[in-house]
Amino acid sequence: MMIALAKPMLGIEEKTLVNEVLSSGMLAHGEYVRMFERDFALFQGSEHCVATSSGTSALHVALLSLCIKPGDKVITTPFSFIATSNAILYAQAIPVFCDINLQDYNLSPKELKETIKKHPDAKAILVVHLYGYPAHMEEIMAIANEYKVPVIEDCAQAHGASINGKKVGTFGHCGVFSFYPTKNMTCGEGGMVVTSDKELADKARSFINHGQTSKYRHDVLGYNYRMTNIHAAIGIEQLRKLPYFNERRKAIAERYLREITNPAFIKPVCLSGFDHVYHQYTLGVNNRSAFIEFLEKQGIGYGIHYPTAIPDQPLYQQGEILGSFTNARIAAERVVSIPVHPGLTEQEVDYIVSSLQKYE
Repeated sequence: MMIALAKPMLGIEEKTLVNEVLSSGMLAHGEYVRMFERDFALFQGSEHCVATSSGTSALHVALLSLCIKPGDKVITTPFSFIATSNAILYAQAIPVFCDINLQDYNLSPKELKETIKKHPDAKAILVVHLYGYPAHMEEIMAIANEYKVPVIEDCAQAHGASINGKKVGTFGHCGVFSFYPTKNMTCGEGGMVVTSDKELADKARSFINHGQTSKYRHDVLGYNYRMTNIHAAIGIEQLRKLPYFNERRKAIAERYLREITNPAFIKPVCLSGFDHVYHQYTLGVNNRSAFIEFLEKQGIGYGIHYPTAIPDQPLYQQGEILGSFTNARIAAERVVSIPVHPGLTEQEVDYIVSSLQKYE
């Protein structure tokens, strides 16, 4: 039997609140969504949260709310799930790829400075906190402020991650979260735009509701990107459990860091002051196909996040590609994620550690 790479952790609390919503008959966007937004704002330390139908729709709305227009350039990472850069295309803007660090697979501040110099007309920077590890936001924000470029943080894999106690999603103009089933917490599906900018939040609320600013008044072209009360009910209870989920992930990751001493692997880094929440525990390995064959024989689930740099995807090969991504291609050839979810038993962790120690 295969040890699962990911496992949503849902209990009686989520079922009880969902049943409460079902019994109320108020299934669509409503009070439970507003409650979830309030709770998440408190958790983040932000003034405003706008719940959406998915993390991808939240990214799209964040770009629109920052007034990104067709033809505008948006700097982003070439190494992420494709939704990050696809959201730029949804806004009819142009992705400009900025290469990553091979130490943490996040956008490189050094490369960012060079990219902005080459593209001084860029209208935004879209940063990803990959695998649950914060990008170097203090350096990134210093560069962004120097060139007066707004920053969106894609926190889809980093619920609760922080730098020196400041949560990701609160460094830039806004943060975006996903609540897909495999994330550190879930709504089944959903997203969130987080900001302390009231004007941005008001725009986001309009965009997710068909561009409505008051009942049946539509000032701009909007979308049906609203979260339902059913999804929000799951999110309310999941948020209460998130601190435990993250602590369990970190405890498992600490065991891997401490006990997997096999030199065949490049293990994740975690600098002082950076709070990694280990959405994925991702190893670097030279012969990935051999390692995957080994994991399958051992019955250990795995994932490759991500096997292709975004600019190398067929969709992006159809047009002009801007930016650099040498390190992203290297990362795409070597990364493998192993189970780190909070549903793992100590016996399963023991087995994973002992198995990886034997890999040659």
